[in-house]
Amino acid sequence: MKTLRAVWRLARVVAHALYGAAICALVFPFLKAPQRMHIVGRWSAQMLSVLGIALQTSGSARSGPVLLVANHVSWLDILAINAVQPARFVSKADVRHWPLMGWMVACGGTLFIERERKRDALRVVHQVAEALRGGEIVAVFPEGTTSDGHALLPFHANLLQAAISTEVPVQPVALRYSDRQHAVSPAAAYVGDTTLAQSVWWVVCADGLKAHVQMLLPEGTRHLERRALAERLQAQVGSALLSPLA
Repeated sequence: MKTLRAVWRLARVVAHALYGAAICALVFPFLKAPQRMHIVGRWSAQMLSVLGIALQTSGSARSGPVLLVANHVSWLDILAINAVQPARFVSKADVRHWPLMGWMVACGGTLFIERERKRDALRVVHQVAEALRGGEIVAVFPEGTTSDGHALLPFHANLLQAAISTEVPVQPVALRYSDRQHAVSPAAAYVGDTTLAQSVWWVVCADGLKAHVQMLLPEGTRHLERRALAERLQAQVGSALLSPLA
């Protein structure tokens, strides 16, 4: 029974992905950025539902330009954040080469960074700053890689410079995934040598998977030092992850 449910979910995931691809190809070229982001948010919320994931949110997203700073567990993080507050993301360059999905996230305005090249961070900082000056919302994962959801990795400070330079607020976001058996679901973790196909299968097989998105209080960045800001944001997100789930 569980396998049949997973196969049904997977079939719906493929159909919804193709629907999203059609929107990117046929609709997005004729829309302005705010309209595209609205569609991205709606599509992301629908994809979570198709995957069998319930969305639980707390806190309020800040209106206007802001840099969202979140912990990183899975590719699901992009869907979860977009469902609450559609944003442009900074992602590793290899995501761009994922079949279909890489092209789709590029259509959504994702900025790609080659993390193994230190100089590439400066290029992306300028791109993020330009987006923030233009009134856009950008989301970053300063851990630089995914964790299993049990521990928070150190926050890198480089990309935070974009918010400081433009004096745009930052808003920390705490992401967690639970299921019927686990407060921290192993099905959601996308770590190590796990392939995207394996991860998707684990997600559609999960029982009662829930994404918890906690929007913490935003704060100003004027005259701040990026490393100190990174440490403060890490502490805030870490504290939120230790609090009991509602």
